[in-house]
Amino acid sequence: MAQKAPVIISSESPFASDVFAKRHPALIERVADAWPFGPEQREALSELAEENVQGVIHPLPDGAADAGLWRGWGSGMYGRPWAEVPFLWAESFFYRRLLEATGYFEPGPWRGVDPFTSFKQAELAGEVVAAEIAALDDVAGLADDELGQALLLSSLWGNRADLGFQITAGQRAEASGLVADDSTRLWELLRSEAGGTVALVADNAGSEMVADLVLIDHLLAHGLAHEVVLHVKPSPYYVSDATLADVADCLRTLLLSKGEAGAVGDRLREAAALGRLRVRADSFFCAPFDFTAMPEALRQEFTSATVTILKGDLNYRRLTGDRWWEPTTPFAEVTGHFPGRVTALRTLKSDVIVGLDAGTLAELKATAHWRTSGAHALVQVRS
Repeated sequence: MAQKAPVIISSESPFASDVFAKRHPALIERVADAWPFGPEQREALSELAEENVQGVIHPLPDGAADAGLWRGWGSGMYGRPWAEVPFLWAESFFYRRLLEATGYFEPGPWRGVDPFTSFKQAELAGEVVAAEIAALDDVAGLADDELGQALLLSSLWGNRADLGFQITAGQRAEASGLVADDSTRLWELLRSEAGGTVALVADNAGSEMVADLVLIDHLLAHGLAHEVVLHVKPSPYYVSDATLADVADCLRTLLLSKGEAGAVGDRLREAAALGRLRVRADSFFCAPFDFTAMPEALRQEFTSATVTILKGDLNYRRLTGDRWWEPTTPFAEVTGHFPGRVTALRTLKSDVIVGLDAGTLAELKATAHWRTSGAHALVQVRS
């Protein structure tokens, strides 16, 4: 295990500082505009926005759901400006506070209402998903390895998922933008251990979840996995993070489609009925910790899996501890704590990065905001 690097504190990162100074207030405004909230919710949202910019962190009210847990989890954090505590913790607590402001956990009409659902639904009904679904008919006849790679890249790029399908027969999927590519190792691992359990820890809803479901169908239909366990968030989180309801919406979109997309939906519904596709929503995935703090039951699940595929930027931050690692630090050294084999599929949207070779790093340093722009991605495997 590599010697631990310093944890990322928001005030030490221009990107993270902007999250609290600009991104969160703008998000709160969007949420407030999207719903017919009453004065109580609007006042709470306004206070949270102001607190993010120029106030200090306040704990949940005493009567709030899981207030006791968060008091312990936030020991040493409360009373300090949002930007002066670890970025991973502060950003996680922000979303818990936002749900508190909208009444998500409290008795009343807003209980259980996902404040981000309109954003997710708009993406699901948008052009990217439509193109993604239409492209499935075009690539269905590809050779297994070409099809698998196209679906993997589609899952990787998320809301740029259609890039994964820009492939014609006899050509390999375009991998431009990848700063590290261990996809060959991943496919070798899946083929050598075919018939086991693959865990996929999801990131976003919408187009990315549609792509994830299509990739899951490929793994099951081609015998690369006997079962897939799909891990999602137990409650709304980070705006677009997938919950069980989002998985259902995406599966319904496939089922209502014609052609190959509809066939994928039918196979996935049958796989769920047979127990070959299982969805889990462990509360740990909305806790403010990296993966070294995962509960034992979850650790055992990942240990027994053929491989755990971690999707997205947040899961990468949790995997690496959201620290200022030297970018050339080997991926295997930083992730040695994770139980079992692990694969990261991530578009770069935050500061942390490991596993780069020196030449790639030198090229990236000539590009502004390369860590956070979302223009680069990676596939990293520790087997």
